[in-house]
Amino acid sequence: MTLSRIDNPALDDALDTDPVLTEVVRGDLVECVHRGRVVVTRPGGEVSFSLGSVDASMFPRSSIKPVQAIAMLRAGLDLDGAALALAAASHSGEAFHRDLVVEVLAGAGLDVTDLQTTPDFPLDEDARVAWIREGHDKEPLAMNCSGKHAAMLRTCVRAGWPTSTYRDPSHPLQQAIAEAVTEFAGEASHASIDGCGAPLFGMSVTGLARAFGRIAGATDGPERQVADAYRQFPEYVSGTHRDDLALHRAVPGLICKGGAEGCLAIGLPDGTGVAVKSDDGNMRGVFQLAAVVLTALGHGSEALTEISLLPVLGHGEPVGVTQVRRSVVDRVAAALV
Repeated sequence: MTLSRIDNPALDDALDTDPVLTEVVRGDLVECVHRGRVVVTRPGGEVSFSLGSVDASMFPRSSIKPVQAIAMLRAGLDLDGAALALAAASHSGEAFHRDLVVEVLAGAGLDVTDLQTTPDFPLDEDARVAWIREGHDKEPLAMNCSGKHAAMLRTCVRAGWPTSTYRDPSHPLQQAIAEAVTEFAGEASHASIDGCGAPLFGMSVTGLARAFGRIAGATDGPERQVADAYRQFPEYVSGTHRDDLALHRAVPGLICKGGAEGCLAIGLPDGTGVAVKSDDGNMRGVFQLAAVVLTALGHGSEALTEISLLPVLGHGEPVGVTQVRRSVVDRVAAALV
């Protein structure tokens, strides 16, 4: 494949208008800032607050996994509980994640050789060290999307679809997922391929927030199944040392999913949706902004306050903080309190 520079005037315009949302302070000096977009949608899907180019297209990356899982349930996937949470996860590759992936595959008469996930090491540092010490290299099973891929394969078996081509955009599974993405986000554009090899669709942060609000506020159906799995087994959605898990535990009833390149989506039980996207793709500051927004929405707690201030370290000791800019905190509070 030959690569060449791609000009994107629409993206340039969006980046020019996105404000600085978070800052990294070391000592008494602002060392770095992050621009981005944040939006809050009401239960009906209308925007109640926004900063930045919230209608511009971006890739939600792994934040869209709950919608993919809903499409799989509609197509016959027979998972619930922890296994369903894992089907919509970016897991850390810890032993309990890997063991359940193997179990999901075995329940469909498959094994890890059927996975087409991009080979990788576990995300969790301790799990990665242990994995390497056991003599493993990068493998499909350890990759954070292996739960989703195992569920995709199991869905194909249950639906009577071919398994060898399950990643192909023209496959019935991927067509069903594309329809669900459009339904929940109200939009879909810029088809591409995600890091794990599965098809991916672009959308705005507004569309992403709207989708999560609908899932979190669902009272029945596959949406409620996925939301309940997230709430009951959040450690399977991410891992034991992840910001996603901390956010799940900080706000009862919340569901959230981070995605690559600085993306985060949140849904609340009343149908409110929140989505954040950093322009530079850095996750640093994203969860801090989410904590500020959730606090303004009335969910303030000691746990959220702790999330909102990420220590900056010098020789392992706190010497500064990553935080939401004061002007942004004030605007969020004025609009949402």
